[in-house]
Amino acid sequence: MLKLNLFARLGLFVYIIIYLIFPKLAITKNTNVDIRKNLEYALNTKNLELIKSFFKEEENLKIQEKFSALIRDFPNAKWEIKKLPNSNSNKKIFDIKVNGEKVVNGERYFLESKFKYLFSTHKDKIDNGYIKNLLTTIRNDQNKIDILFRIPEQVLTGKKYDIDVILNEPLGDVIIAGGIMSHQDESYLKQKINIEPLPSGGIFKTTRAPSKPVTQIWSGIITHPKGIITFTKSVEIVEKYNLSVF
Repeated sequence: MLKLNLFARLGLFVYIIIYLIFPKLAITKNTNVDIRKNLEYALNTKNLELIKSFFKEEENLKIQEKFSALIRDFPNAKWEIKKLPNSNSNKKIFDIKVNGEKVVNGERYFLESKFKYLFSTHKDKIDNGYIKNLLTTIRNDQNKIDILFRIPEQVLTGKKYDIDVILNEPLGDVIIAGGIMSHQDESYLKQKINIEPLPSGGIFKTTRAPSKPVTQIWSGIITHPKGIITFTKSVEIVEKYNLSVF
């Protein structure tokens, strides 16, 4: 069994990202300032005081802890934020990418995270924000492993759905292992993943969505002679599909 917090030090930080883009983030009191540009600049310059100034006072300690951890894990992480068009005039969408790398025990690990951030604005502040379509990978295989993630973005409440993490190459005599689990909040730091042989060439799982709307987080790991891949993927559980925000 493998503790997920062993991989937290390698930057498995989905919730760090969530805290950095907290729904009550206050960007500026000047409506003429580009929110996208402001946020991207603040994250890339890693100015903790500037980051904290965007948040309400009660969030400052949390921001300090989470962002400091991110800087330690991936000090060279770069953020790219693009504004996406949306037919819903009350909602804005940012397409966000984070890339970074670090060396641990002589191994170079590469971080890639992609997600969408949806929010509205109220009195010049971001309001009612939430993350969708999150996929974060950390790998040390130099992209030599051809891996495909087939995990849905949205699933209806109570419905069954498949989670497939597929290695698109013949295994031959190669032995791989891995595991996957779901969690919510920051409970992943206290839970464990069962690592088992994967003779089928990947992780294949059928599960049932919760009966109430929620965001499920799936975290997993694939170990291969060419390297290790850890991943985190969000699945939005909804009562009805909403395609207008994609």
